[in-house]
Amino acid sequence: MTEDNAQTQLNDTQTQLNDAQTFPIGDVEVIRVVEWARPYAPARTLVPDLPPGVWQEHRETLAPDHWDPETDRAVVALQTWVVRSAGRTVLVDTGVGNGRERPGNPLFHMSQGDLPGRLARAGVRPEEVDVVVNTHIHGDHVGWNTHDVDGSWVPLFPNARYLLPAADDFHFGPENNYGGAVRPDDRLTYEDSVAPVHRAGLATLWDGTYRVDEQLTLESAPGHTPGSSVLRVASGGERAVFVGDLLHSPVQIPHPECSSCFCLDPRQAADSRRRVLERAADERELVIPAHFGGTGVAEVRRVGDTLVLGK
Repeated sequence: MTEDNAQTQLNDTQTQLNDAQTFPIGDVEVIRVVEWARPYAPARTLVPDLPPGVWQEHRETLAPDHWDPETDRAVVALQTWVVRSAGRTVLVDTGVGNGRERPGNPLFHMSQGDLPGRLARAGVRPEEVDVVVNTHIHGDHVGWNTHDVDGSWVPLFPNARYLLPAADDFHFGPENNYGGAVRPDDRLTYEDSVAPVHRAGLATLWDGTYRVDEQLTLESAPGHTPGSSVLRVASGGERAVFVGDLLHSPVQIPHPECSSCFCLDPRQAADSRRRVLERAADERELVIPAHFGGTGVAEVRRVGDTLVLGK
């Protein structure tokens, strides 16, 4: 697919959601800021190891918010989460960004989104952001870390502390030849969206767990990438977990053993996914993935030995 065709398809088929949707988790306020939501990839390409017929089996749950049966394509969203906690404004992932060279992904190559405008309409100005959490270093999670100022990439959120998983920073950084030089996009992503944050002195690398404040805690959940992480929220007796790309579709909830085509270590990703989802079911944590369409969130329950999407 050419760049022009990809952009035309995006413009023609995407479903724009409301700029922002807000809900509380105890004393924490969460604002969902959606750039777009649309049929993205063939369902069986996105989650290749699912048994045949699973998408159709779960049609009532998946369509239309997570799967388009007519085209057999998975529906995903590109979105950023604003978390207001303990008097601070935290962003969870920052999307693709504008004007990025991404030759490996025509949909993202030189894209022109409006996350800053959507954040403004949600009442968030860049200089007011205190913390940026990148759950992992993929191009659709770090792109708006920076913006172009007079031909140079500089941090978009000048007063924020950017929290980067150390394992990802090493894996995708220059010391490891930018992800082992497997994909040109990895070098480009690091150089335009991560390296400028380091040069500005705004990056904090962490590993294992990292306490953001008394209500927010980061925890490693590797597999999708070496440093993939989740952000846990515990406030006022309520719980939630932002799981990044641990999940791409609700169809993975009853099949946590099945990883997406983007997972670098599918087996490790499956182990992390099962662990996080089982805890969510046991502790009644609201699950908030990076790319779910619909409401953008999920409740997970146990039925015998099976995990299911809750009501």
